[in-house]
Amino acid sequence: MSLNNPFDPNVDLHNGCSCGQHASQAEHELDEVNAMNRRVIESTVMRALFPQDDERRRFLRTVGSSTALAAISSLIPFGALEAMAQDKGSIEKKDLKIGFIPITCASPLIMAEPLGFYRKEGLNVSMVKTAGWALIRDKVINKEYDASHMLAPMPIAMSMGLGSNPLPTNVMTIQNVNGQAIVLGNKHKNNRDPKNWKGFKFAIPFEYSIHNLLLRYYLAEHGVDPDKDVQLRVVPPPEMVANLRAGNIDGFLGPDPVNQRAVYDEIGFIHILSREIWDGHPCCSFAVPADFIRENPNTFAALYRAILKSAAMARDPKSRPMMAEVLAPANYLNQPKAVLAQVLTGRFADGLGNVVNAPNRVDYDPFPWYSMAYWIMSQLKRWSYVKGDVRYKDIAEKVYLLTDARKYMGQIGMTPPKETSKKFTVMGKEFDPAKVDAYAGSFAITRA
Repeated sequence: MSLNNPFDPNVDLHNGCSCGQHASQAEHELDEVNAMNRRVIESTVMRALFPQDDERRRFLRTVGSSTALAAISSLIPFGALEAMAQDKGSIEKKDLKIGFIPITCASPLIMAEPLGFYRKEGLNVSMVKTAGWALIRDKVINKEYDASHMLAPMPIAMSMGLGSNPLPTNVMTIQNVNGQAIVLGNKHKNNRDPKNWKGFKFAIPFEYSIHNLLLRYYLAEHGVDPDKDVQLRVVPPPEMVANLRAGNIDGFLGPDPVNQRAVYDEIGFIHILSREIWDGHPCCSFAVPADFIRENPNTFAALYRAILKSAAMARDPKSRPMMAEVLAPANYLNQPKAVLAQVLTGRFADGLGNVVNAPNRVDYDPFPWYSMAYWIMSQLKRWSYVKGDVRYKDIAEKVYLLTDARKYMGQIGMTPPKETSKKFTVMGKEFDPAKVDAYAGSFAITRA
């Protein structure tokens, strides 16, 4: 915002200012902006205290405006209000390290780098490709990463101290919904009925993953006990195809583009997309330790805006071919462009001789619904990852930054939902977050 003519030959922008009381014209203009903000705030507070015009005028005539403002300032923190009125505060930490796993779930946080969204917010971000989810967790706990790509259940598990020492961790955005699949080796093309899968070995990317919870749900709905009838092995996503090729596993519920790569390499087929289990399920999230937010509130706000801008881009189907091009190189996903294009556009070969058109195979809706956290916790309880009563509401509201999401979505012109939770259907069974305890205890196969 410029309050003076920058082309005035009598004003030197680099040496002094037009009034002669500032070191530079920039400082002069900043003082004028701050004074304007201060006047607006003072006027707003005064009108709130004295809503009637005549009452307000009498008060000011009686004590004088300076005395009135001095008295009110002793009760109301004008300085804090002025800071809040600024569009953007000074960034506390410009150089950030962000971890990611090389899968299409990470597209928004990856794409924000080449598209310049981080730079435009004043951030210098180093994207660090990481081998597996346990390593991601450990590097966040050890403060080696400032923020990170995480599986949707991970911030909940980390905050609750499941599988590690507790670290309060917040979900800023859901990185992607859908975008996963159950893949089987080609030798099972004639064995598509899950009831016949007893004795199978399946890979999942991490215990605290939506993949583990969805695969358990799918198997149990077909009468297969995931703890007794099959083996579930944790395998990092980049190693899943190699393990399927070697015959170490019969299949996996994994992230894209791993699923499509198995088809591309002609070693597996897509049995079912995860959206056919739960359409709109969260997979990955963008998460940050709670203490980072406290220590770096302006950096946090800038990072939030950058990620949301990237998510808005990724949601547009017209962006998907470009994304496949940008994400293909080795520094990002290291996959053939043809594989990524099939995943991102939803037009793909399934390995069974069909070309499938599923535009919603993956989406990048960033809104962190509390009901997503409720469902995740219901399944953690079902399979005894959590013992005893679960404070669903408290944990969801503490971990998922829904209020912040609304705020920063509004700042960049996105329209967030008005609701905080919603009902949805998982394999034909309705999930009502208002009845989560009854839902968690309603299953025939359970460890709870």
